[in-house]
Amino acid sequence: MNLGCLVAIVFVHQLLSDATALPSVVKIGAIFTHDQKDSSTELAFKYAVYKINKERLILPKTTLEYDIQYVPKDDSFHASKKACQQVKYGVQAVFGPSDPILGQHIHSICDALDIPHLEARLDLDTEAKEFSINLYPAQSLLNAAYQDIMEFLNWTKVAIIYEDDYGLVKLRELVRSPKSQEMEVNLRQADPDSYRQVLSEMKSKEIRNLIVDTRPEHMHHFLRMILQLQMNDYKYHYLFTTFDIETFDLEDFKYNFVNITAFRLVDAEDVGVRGILRDMERYQPSGNTILNKSRVIQAEPALMYDSVQVFAIGLRTLEQSHALRPANISCEMEHPWDGGLSLINYINSVEMKGISGPIEFKEGRRIQFKLDLLKLKQHSLVKVGEWRPGIGVNVTDTAAFFEPGAANVTLLVITILEIPYVMMHYEKNYTGNARFYGFCVDLLEAVAREVGFSYRLELVPDRKYGAKDPETGEWNGIVRELMRHEQPYVMVKNRGNFSGNARYEGFCIDLLKEIAHMVGFGYKIELVPDGKYGVYNYETGEWNGIVRQLMDKKADLAVGSMTINYARESVIDFTKPFMNLGISILFKVPTSHPARLFSFMNPLAIQIWLYVLAAYVLVSVMMFVVARISPYEWNNPHPCHAGSEMVENQFSLANSFWFTIGTLMQQGSDLNPKATSTRIVGGIWWFFTLIIISSYTANLAAFLTVERMITPIENAEDLASQTDIAYGTLDSGSTMTFFRDSMIETYKKMWRFMENKKPSVFVPTYEEGIQRVLQGDYAFLMESTMLDYIVQRDCNLTQIGGLLDSKGYGIATPMGSPWRDKISLAILELQEKGEIQMLYDKWWKSPGDTCMRTEKGKESKANSLGVDNIGGVFVVLLCGLAFAVVIAIFEFCYNTRRSAPEQRAPVSIPICSDSLQGISQSVQQQTQQQSQQQQQQPNQQQESLCSEMARELCRALRCHASSRRRRTCEKCSTHVLGYPPDNPTATPLNGMRSQRSSLGVPTVELPPHVHMHHHAPPPHDYDGT
Repeated sequence: MNLGCLVAIVFVHQLLSDATALPSVVKIGAIFTHDQKDSSTELAFKYAVYKINKERLILPKTTLEYDIQYVPKDDSFHASKKACQQVKYGVQAVFGPSDPILGQHIHSICDALDIPHLEARLDLDTEAKEFSINLYPAQSLLNAAYQDIMEFLNWTKVAIIYEDDYGLVKLRELVRSPKSQEMEVNLRQADPDSYRQVLSEMKSKEIRNLIVDTRPEHMHHFLRMILQLQMNDYKYHYLFTTFDIETFDLEDFKYNFVNITAFRLVDAEDVGVRGILRDMERYQPSGNTILNKSRVIQAEPALMYDSVQVFAIGLRTLEQSHALRPANISCEMEHPWDGGLSLINYINSVEMKGISGPIEFKEGRRIQFKLDLLKLKQHSLVKVGEWRPGIGVNVTDTAAFFEPGAANVTLLVITILEIPYVMMHYEKNYTGNARFYGFCVDLLEAVAREVGFSYRLELVPDRKYGAKDPETGEWNGIVRELMRHEQPYVMVKNRGNFSGNARYEGFCIDLLKEIAHMVGFGYKIELVPDGKYGVYNYETGEWNGIVRQLMDKKADLAVGSMTINYARESVIDFTKPFMNLGISILFKVPTSHPARLFSFMNPLAIQIWLYVLAAYVLVSVMMFVVARISPYEWNNPHPCHAGSEMVENQFSLANSFWFTIGTLMQQGSDLNPKATSTRIVGGIWWFFTLIIISSYTANLAAFLTVERMITPIENAEDLASQTDIAYGTLDSGSTMTFFRDSMIETYKKMWRFMENKKPSVFVPTYEEGIQRVLQGDYAFLMESTMLDYIVQRDCNLTQIGGLLDSKGYGIATPMGSPWRDKISLAILELQEKGEIQMLYDKWWKSPGDTCMRTEKGKESKANSLGVDNIGGVFVVLLCGLAFAVVIAIFEFCYNTRRSAPEQRAPVSIPICSDSLQGISQSVQQQTQQQSQQQQQQPNQQQESLCSEMARELCRALRCHASSRRRRTCEKCSTHVLGYPPDNPTATPLNGMRSQRSSLGVPTVELPPHVHMHHHAPPPHDYDGT
C-alpha cells in the first residue's frame, strides 16, 4: 500500500515536470540590415546568446538557438519575407530590426501570429502594442530630461537643430512643453551641406545654447563646422541627443572650454557593467569587437544585449507555471501561436538591472531607466549627474557646467556710471579700462587680481540696473548688459580723451581692479546699451539691462550698485555682497522754525493754556464761595476789641482772584486761608501750580535753546499718510520692484500712490530725482549707500528715517559662472583686510568733497537766546505796565470827580455816653463857624474840575497826600460802626456785622458838613486811657 502510493506520487511529479519544463532548445530570430552585418549590435546579440548558453544561470536546461537574417535597408517586402522564413523555422521571438520602417512591418507580422517582438530602437508611435517589447526609453521621457537640463542651465534662448523630419517629430514635445513657452526657441533643419549656414545664423543671432539631433555618421562633420566657425568657447553650450557622445573624438574641444553635454544609458563606472564589458571585449568571433576603440559600448548594442537577457528571464519565469510548446505556425496559415500570449506577458513583467540600467516595462514600454549626465571637461567627458523618470535631474557636480576658461582670460564687464562707484576720466587721454575709476572699479580690479582674469569695461546703454517691467515683463539695465553708469560706483572721466577701461573711475572700478589682481584675470569695461540694471517684463517674459546681457552671456561680469534680489538671482548669479544697504528716503533739509514773538508760550499747547485759565477762574470762584460758607473765615477786624460783634471776611471776590493769581505766579499774597475747607482749596491749587510751573519751566529750556526744524515727515508711515509731498523711485530697478511686490500694507499704499500719481513720480536717473528733491515737496526713495554719498556732498539734502529693508550689492555673473565663487572669495578676503572699507571712505568721505554738516549740527543744538526768542516777555511787561497806568488814571479821575463838594448824609457814630454832650457842643460850634464863612463869601466862584485834577496830580508827583479828605459812608468804609437813623439795625456792607441789641450803644447825628474819618483809634484809646 505504501509502496503503491509512493510510486503514484513519483509518477504524478514526473508528469507535472514534463508539463512545465521548457524545450531543450528555444529558437529565436534576429533581423539586421546589410549595413549592420558583423556590427557591434549583431555581435552584442550573439554574445548575449553565447553568455546565456555558456553560464546556464538563467536557463540551466534550455539552449537558445538563433537565426539571423539580413535585409536591405528600407526594403519592407524583403524584410517581411525573411520574417516569415523565421516563423516557419519555428522561432519563438523576433529581435530587431533597428530601422523604424522595417520594424513596423516586422511588428505587424509578429502581432498577427502572437509572436513576441523585442526591439532596441526609438519608436515614436505612442499607441500600445500588444506583442511588442521595446527597451529604448520613451521619447516623451527623454524630452522631459532635456527640458530639465535646460531649466537647470536657465536657458532663455535656445536653437534646436535637427537633420530630418524624423528628428523634428522626436523633439516636437520639447517645443510644445509649457516650460518651453517661457523661452525663445528657434527650430532649424540642417544636413551636412547646410551645417555651416545654420551655425553661422546662430552665431549672428547670438544664440549660444543649441540642442543638436543629428545622425551619428554625420556627427564628425557637425563638430568640424563648430571648430571652423570658432563657436567652441565657453560661451556656447551644446546639448546632443545621442547616447553615444563618448564614441566621438572631442580632443579639439577639451581646451577651449566649450560646453558639451549629453546623456548616456550605460554606466561604465558600475562594477558589474565593467565586468561584462571586459568579457565583451574578448568576444571576437569574426575579428570585430562589440566595444569601440575607446572601449566604450554604444547604446544600441547595449540595448540588444539587454533584450536577449529580458527574453531569457521571461522564459525562466514562464517555466515555473506554464509549458512552452514549440511554435508550429506559418505566415500562410495565419493561425496564432498558442504560447505567445503567455510568453509576452511574462516578458512584460520582467524587472532587472542590465548594462543599460534598471529595466521595467508597462504595456511593452520601458518606464524605468537611468541616464548619466555627461559634461566635457579639460581631460575628458565626465559624469556630473543623472536623470531618472519621476525624479528628474540630479546634478552632482554643478561647477562642471561653469568651469572657468584658461588663465588670464579677458572678461567683458558692463557697468553704469554712478558716483562714487564707477566714474569716467575726461581730463586726460585715457583709453580702455583706464577711463573708469571709483569704488566698484577698485573692487573689480582687486577681484580680478585675486581670481586671475582680465576684463574690459563697457557702459550699459539704458543706464539702468535692471528691474522687471510689470506691463511688458521685460528686464532692463545692467541685469542684461553688465555694469551701470552711476556715481560713485562707476563714472566716466569727463575731461580728456580717454579710451578703454581708463575712461571709467569709481568705487566699483577700484574694486574690480583689486579683484582682477587677486583672482588673476583681465577685463574690458562696457556700458550696458539700455542703461538699465534689469527689470522683468511680465507681458513679454523678457529681461532687460544687465540681467539680459548676462542671461545671453554677452558679458561675464556686472559690477556697479546692483542689488541682489530673488527675481534676479533666479536668472543670474551673484557673488557675496561687497556692500550692505537698504532703501531710505532722501528729502530736502527742513528749514529752521522762524522764531515767534510769543515763543515763550510754545512749551504748553494752546489747549493747556485755556485749561489753566479755566482752572484759575474756577478755583477763584470756589475759594470765594467756600470762604463765604465756612464760619471760620469770618473774623473780628479789631482783635484788641475782644467783645466787638463786628466780623469781616477777607476773601471777597476780588481778593479770591488775587489770591489764586499770586500763588500761580509763585509770589504769594497777604491773604491766608484760615478754615480747613479753604486751606484744602488752596493746597490743591498750590499742587496744581507746582506741576504746571515745573513742567513749563522744564520745557521752556528746550524750546528756547534748541533750534526747531520744520520736518513734515519722519518716516515711511508719515510719507504714506499724506498726499502733499510726492515721492517716487527710479523708473526701473530693485527699489521700484520692492514697493511693487511688497506685501506690507504701508508699502502697498505707497506703491498705489506712486503708480497713480500724475505727473509721474518715477525718474529715469538719480540726478533727476535729486533735482526734484531740491525743488521741494518731493521725497526720493533710493538705496542708502547712494543716498549717503549724495547727502555727504549736498548739505541741502538729508536722510529721513531709517532703512525700509535690508539687502546687498553684489557682482553679477551668468547663471552658474565659474567666476562667482572665485570672486566671492576675493571679496571676503578684501573685507577681512578692510580694503573695501578704505575704498568706501575714499569715494564717500573725501574731505574736499563733503560739506561741513557736522559743525552746523553742533551749532544748532544750543543757541543763545535773542529778542526773537523771548521778546514777547518784554511785550507782555510793557503792555501790563501800560494797562496799569491806564487803570491808575481812571481811578484818579473817578476819585477826583467824586471828591467834589456835595451834600452828604449824616453819619451816626457810637460814642461813649460820658462824652456825648461835649462832642455835640463842639459840632454845633463848628457848624455855626462854617455857616458864617459861607455867608461872608457868597460870590466866590467854585474851582473847576480840571484845575482840581491838575493840582491833585502835582501834589501826588511831589509825594504829598491829596488835599481832599476821603469821604466816609456806609458803602465805602469797612470800619464805620454807625448806622443810618431810619434803619438802626441794618448790617453794614463789606462783611461787617453789628449786634446793637446786646451792646445798647447810643448814636448821635452829625451835621452834614461834619466828616467822620475811619482811622483806627490810637492805642491809648484801646487801652482805656
